[in-house]
Amino acid sequence: MADSILKVKSFAFAIRIVRLYQYLRAHKQEYVLSKQLLRSGTAIGAMVREAAYAESKADFIHKLAIAQKENNEAL
Repeated sequence: MADSILKVKSFAFAIRIVRLYQYLRAHKQEYVLSKQLLRSGTAIGAMVREAAYAESKADFIHKLAIAQKENNEAL
């Protein structure tokens, strides 16, 4: 079964976030914001994975809407 475009893009995004986190820690000595960036940036993949197990298309949309709301509240 082929990976969905959403799964592929969220994984690629998480990898970029991890690399940015590593850069901020190593070169800028930034610890607090970089850690929050890591948590929020990689949480997207977990939310996409949860939505992938939705029981219907409507449930899938609902789960992603909840994920979007959680991310907006975190900002």
